Amino acid sequence: MSEPMIIIEPCAGLGNRLLGLGSAYAVAEKLNRRLVVMWKREVGCNIRFSELFDLPFEVVEISENGFKNEPVAQLLGNHAKKKWRKNMPESIVTLKKGEGREFGQGGLWIYDNEIDTIVGTFKNGDIVAVHAFNGYMLGRGYINQNSKIRIRMMTRNANQLIDDEFIYNRVKAAWDYRKDTVDTSSCRIIFGEADFLPGIVVDKYEDVLVVQALTLGIESFKEKIVSDLKEILKADGIVIRGVYERSDAREREKEGLKTVKGFIGDKFDTNVEIVENGVHYMVDVVNGQKTGFFLDQKYNRLAIQRICKGKRVLDCFTHMGTFALNAGIAGAADVTGLDISEYAIEQARANAKLNGLDKTVHFKCANVLDELPRLASEGEKYDVVILDPPAFTKSREATKNAIKGYREINMKGLKLVKDGGYLATCSCSHFMTQELFTKTIKEAAHSVHKRLRQVEFRTQGPDHPILWAANESYYLKFIIFQVVDEH
Repeated sequence: MSEPMIIIEPCAGLGNRLLGLGSAYAVAEKLNRRLVVMWKREVGCNIRFSELFDLPFEVVEISENGFKNEPVAQLLGNHAKKKWRKNMPESIVTLKKGEGREFGQGGLWIYDNEIDTIVGTFKNGDIVAVHAFNGYMLGRGYINQNSKIRIRMMTRNANQLIDDEFIYNRVKAAWDYRKDTVDTSSCRIIFGEADFLPGIVVDKYEDVLVVQALTLGIESFKEKIVSDLKEILKADGIVIRGVYERSDAREREKEGLKTVKGFIGDKFDTNVEIVENGVHYMVDVVNGQKTGFFLDQKYNRLAIQRICKGKRVLDCFTHMGTFALNAGIAGAADVTGLDISEYAIEQARANAKLNGLDKTVHFKCANVLDELPRLASEGEKYDVVILDPPAFTKSREATKNAIKGYREINMKGLKLVKDGGYLATCSCSHFMTQELFTKTIKEAAHSVHKRLRQVEFRTQGPDHPILWAANESYYLKFIIFQVVDEH
């Protein structure tokens, strides 16, 4: 007798599930294997699958405590379960009719409520084949039943296997793109979904790589991605002296993962000096926010330089002093940076000294929301006010409160801008859409009787590419306005 191909049908409902089972039988027949369906009764259905088809199915019912019929060992004969798992074809996920719209428009995510059936055995993190309701293969991705984003697609090519060559080609394509579009001395080399490697970020700070893996499925590829990237960079004459992992984001908890922080490979000095737009920074890849530094604002900081020469500048939420130092190096007469974090202010002061700007660029540890009204009450005015707040919302549900937050901070900032001066303002939340953000700023300006003349609208740097239809990849909105009093 031919060896059995074991599949799991965890749902008792029928409908399109029958189509999935029929597809599984076709695969089994092609492989000259008999098909065994392990079926869990959930809705009291007494229909035997074997009676629905003119097909030689063997059905084993699963109860909450195991198999009601033959023991698994008897069913599989003398072969270990591991062998069957290794020899089995990939699991097939079939979507409900009418679902997968986001994917169909170019996205990479399949949600839990879009799935009809899963045929085959798998463990969370495995690669599965994804089919439309009619059996048409849509591509392959990795699955995690702990996440509402049930599958993150790796390829739309039905003939493409997710193997070592595939990973290497994805990594090389990501690096080649950066070489074409940005200064690569320090940049984001891999930006998750936007580089078709969902769930992983890799930043390069001179000769150091910092890795952030956010999903279970990408964990099994993490070391391969790092190894390939080091090899690819070496071929271009770049020798990486160390790799540090910053997989300490809370998003991992949604994937059923623990946070991870530490060296990948040998230990090394984790304070890295980088140069961006002519400004020197010391980046602490262990304790700095995210992967150590906000690379996405590189070219927005450069844009600020054009309007700051000889000006009095206020940089709010300065973090490591990035916008403030760009203003200073451009020849600003006086710059003040504000941040609530004492650690960030210490870093900013050290960076000012590193650039010889400590005479003109100063920093103060303060709550920006409290400090701006205080400055306004004292009659302070600035030629340039920069607002770079943290994301006021990280969920769609919190967007209403975020709108209030952005409106409030922009009202307070606008009150401090001289007539004819400039406001640079931004949002780093993808839930705060471009339309919502501009509407909120317009309302803030109206409330404080200011008129705005747009100088420039920008987004994140090209090393953080925006993949159309993958809305999560478009998050940073940055606008420079000239501010004019109503008269």
